Amino acid sequence: MIWRFVARRAVMLVVTALVASVAVYGALFVSPGDPATLLAGGGKPPSPRLIEEIHRQYHLDDPFLQGYWRWLSGMLHGDAGQSLTYRDSVTRLVTDRIGNTLFLVAYAAVLVVLPGVALGTLAALRGGLGETLVTVVTTALMAVPTFVMSVLLIWGLSVQWDWLPAYGAGSGFAGRLEHLTLPALALAASWLAYVAQVTRSAVRAELASEHVETARARGIPERFVLRKHVLRNAAGPVFSVSGVAVAGLIAMSSVVEQAFGVNGIGALLIQSAAKQDLAVVQALALIAVVVFVTVNTVVDVVGAALDHRISLEGAA
Repeated sequence: MIWRFVARRAVMLVVTALVASVAVYGALFVSPGDPATLLAGGGKPPSPRLIEEIHRQYHLDDPFLQGYWRWLSGMLHGDAGQSLTYRDSVTRLVTDRIGNTLFLVAYAAVLVVLPGVALGTLAALRGGLGETLVTVVTTALMAVPTFVMSVLLIWGLSVQWDWLPAYGAGSGFAGRLEHLTLPALALAASWLAYVAQVTRSAVRAELASEHVETARARGIPERFVLRKHVLRNAAGPVFSVSGVAVAGLIAMSSVVEQAFGVNGIGALLIQSAAKQDLAVVQALALIAVVVFVTVNTVVDVVGAALDHRISLEGAA
């Protein structure tokens, strides 16, 4: 049963990735403007012969299907083509920067999952003023956009108090940890609040469930009820929302990287899009979609395994 469920999800993952690849390549294939003019340079309009030669060299005039197949097969073999702006391999550009993005997303994920689950659980179990305070703070954090949070953190913790650096990614583990603390906080803030809210709701729902009341009526110790019935049953939705949060961190990392001057693939995507560097934009957009869908697929599978109330046969 579980293997059929995993197989269906795997097929959906492959189909989604293929559809996304067609959409990514097709959108940029019909986009306005000619990227060949970037390579021609100079202040005056380039000659038609030069534009034609650039088109031939970079296969910019290939028919859609031919160009799509060349690009997709190259991506599958680790060759994403040549950057029109940086005059370098797209694969090299990505590998040189992906470490910073992975560190940032992993750092932010820790800041989201651990405090978010802990705060949500404590708020649900304790109730009263503590629950109200957590609800108010998390609601406020969810209302603040990531780019606004970035500006506030730079102004408060870097400019005013000079506690942490606000630019660059640093070098080495300690240097990255110091330089990426503010970006990770900005990236994690709204998602931490979301995870805390969902955790609180899930735990509260389990506390009020009939099987928990029955267990208490039978005289089962409270700590056993909380561990075996409440927290265990709430683990499914909590894990699912945590996975969605991690996927959201990946999607929003470009905003934070640009704000804090982090040399990651998110910032590279924004810069390349502004310069019409099609090869870089295509590769990074496809990578982002595949990673996002893969994370969601893993979350669906693990969440279904954790939550026995989800029917694996009926899940799509």
